[in-house]
Amino acid sequence: MTEFDGVLKGHYFIGWDVGGWNCSKNSNSRDALVILDSQGQIVGLPWRGNLSSIIHESPDQPSFIQAMFTLCKTEYLHGRVTLAIDTPLGFSDGFRTLLEGKYLDGETPNALNPYLFRKTEQFLAGWGYTPLSSIKDMIGSQATKGMHVVAKFAANILRTGVWQNENLTIIEAYPSPCAYSELIFSMQKQASLSWIIDELGNEQLLDTRLPTQDHIDALTCALIAKLFVIRPQCLTAPDNNASQKEGWIFVPKDCLQDEDKIKQGMKQELLTARTRLPFDKKQ
Repeated sequence: MTEFDGVLKGHYFIGWDVGGWNCSKNSNSRDALVILDSQGQIVGLPWRGNLSSIIHESPDQPSFIQAMFTLCKTEYLHGRVTLAIDTPLGFSDGFRTLLEGKYLDGETPNALNPYLFRKTEQFLAGWGYTPLSSIKDMIGSQATKGMHVVAKFAANILRTGVWQNENLTIIEAYPSPCAYSELIFSMQKQASLSWIIDELGNEQLLDTRLPTQDHIDALTCALIAKLFVIRPQCLTAPDNNASQKEGWIFVPKDCLQDEDKIKQGMKQELLTARTRLPFDKKQ
């Protein structure tokens, strides 16, 4: 028995890599779901497709949770669910202020533009990471889809970046920096996934249950969801001045601790070694 057994009993962790509302027409980017049990093992079969009809047709939170489990070829009986979503779950305070007819003066570098980027995105930009902007980078479809799910199934703000209602807790995740997290890598190794050694001698994730980058990103989100429950101190957290309306992106702190890790060369090397996909076939 571990120190977390009592906390995790009956707890599931879902990662959702979000596609647009009409992502059925885009074979390169669709919704993907991965469900982990309390031991960090994949439950059922990871799913990829368009979640839009499920979102609209689910009348309440239990129905939505059950529908996600059904898509993943498994059954939800009971228990808490933490859902980590890879899409912006808020707009910047500056953008919302602009919609009210008020403006902010002053030139700013792109990554610090208060209309385009939230404080959490500006924070990550300071470490060399560049989360997409829901305003600037044409991911408004994905962002509004994620926000719709929050509003419909878990609208209560527990604290900045955390929404909770009944059995469902929702947070925002960002998989890209996690390719450089030793903590996430160790959790992947504990998840009974299949690996190979590539021609450079690096371990490479090669699991037939995760045939696309969407699947892998959803797995990473699910691992962040588990970290959020069992080791929240290992994730970046908003300070007291953070805006509840903007939300927060939770990423492992070990992505940020070593300045060498944010040098582009090493980031690319790790990304290639750990998440390169050998599949040519579109899924």
